Amino acid sequence: MSAPAPPVLPVASGRGGAVEADIRLLGGDGNQVGWFRLEGGKHRGAVGTVEGETISRLVTTAVDAGVPIVGIIASSGADIDEGVSALHAWGGIAMALSAASGVVPIVLVVTGPAVSGPALLLGLADVVIMTEGSFAYVSGPDAVERFTGVGATHESLGGSEMHALRSGVATLLAADEDEALALAFDVLSFLPANNGIHPPVFSFDDPVDRPVHHAVEAVPASTMASYDVRRVIDDLCDDGWYLELKARHAPNVVTALGRIGGHPVGFIANQPSQLAGTLDIEGSQKAARFVQWCDAFGLPLVSLVDTPGFQPGKDIEWRGMIRHGAQLVHAYAAASVPRIAVILRKAYGGAYIVMDCKTMGNDLCVAWPRAEIAVMGPPQAVQVLHGRRLAAAENQDAAAAERADLESDYGERYCTPSIAASRGFVDAVIDPLTTRLVLASALEALAHKRDHSPRRRHSNGPL
Repeated sequence: MSAPAPPVLPVASGRGGAVEADIRLLGGDGNQVGWFRLEGGKHRGAVGTVEGETISRLVTTAVDAGVPIVGIIASSGADIDEGVSALHAWGGIAMALSAASGVVPIVLVVTGPAVSGPALLLGLADVVIMTEGSFAYVSGPDAVERFTGVGATHESLGGSEMHALRSGVATLLAADEDEALALAFDVLSFLPANNGIHPPVFSFDDPVDRPVHHAVEAVPASTMASYDVRRVIDDLCDDGWYLELKARHAPNVVTALGRIGGHPVGFIANQPSQLAGTLDIEGSQKAARFVQWCDAFGLPLVSLVDTPGFQPGKDIEWRGMIRHGAQLVHAYAAASVPRIAVILRKAYGGAYIVMDCKTMGNDLCVAWPRAEIAVMGPPQAVQVLHGRRLAAAENQDAAAAERADLESDYGERYCTPSIAASRGFVDAVIDPLTTRLVLASALEALAHKRDHSPRRRHSNGPL
């Protein structure tokens, strides 16, 4: 990646070199971004009045100019010397970023510490890229030990690896700042500069009617067998290239940016190799925010469905599976971009509905011929309907044979995609090899889809 070009519109410069901000070019394609860097100075990037005003002005200018925001942060928190004024300074940045959210893309790169109140700014960004050795937390190791009696280090409390795996704050990891900026440029290449224009459509050489042999071979016939759904995404995308976001966090759901027929799309896919593709709290939250983000910037959504349902468990219910699962429901239902669902293998129960089923408002729902669509799988259904009788049978060999017959009959009567298609819940049962062509044709047909949602201040989503 080439170095950023000289600023074309200076905004302000902070005292002691703690902050710089301007409108500049990022990458080699001539795209402008609102750029700021918060680091150095007397207290290593501490946020004071000047820093707060400078970054807030930059964010507002970027929104007015309709360009993305890219910020590099290495901050020790609010400037203690300024007292309460410093708290209001980072509060002003938070207000500006909140106003920019959904209007222009926001990418923050953490190259050092991001601690105390200013760390919350990371939660307002669309994409957070953390470099090796960086860390972020609201309460530091000393405060944690005093309050809980448990010791912690910067890395264990808020290191980049922790945020990539556990908290989900880190969207991407990079070795250093140069790699982080290259990743930022990759992300922005999929997005429009602002929410008032369409995402960029790229030229491509990969034929849209190319049979997706690798994708078909990746999905086992047995609904019990595991596989990596990323092999399917890879084969569907132009030239087999896509960018996975939050790959380590909630890996039972894959979220990725890719292109099909030159059109950028957001993929949401169940991952059968992790938790059997079930939906849990973290997976639902991850998918919901990704859906909401793609919708904000006009990226069509492609959902690849292969899930046995929600993950069962007492702890997960106590932690609010109902509320967090509803976040994904709400995100899909509110999305007005083109939405296409492909049922690859199994789609059972509430998780099938949550993964953008037809009645959730998708524009096209197709299924592969071996897909199973039902309230539950045949073994589970037979157990519910006949379990007690079969368990009490004197001849268990005969009961086992009857169980197998009942499961086969249930599958044929209730689980085939043709049944769902006959009732209007699936638009077409397609040849799996033509999946890329079906998606490309749908994206072309839906390119000018418009939002007809009712006017309101905002919805009251299940946060």
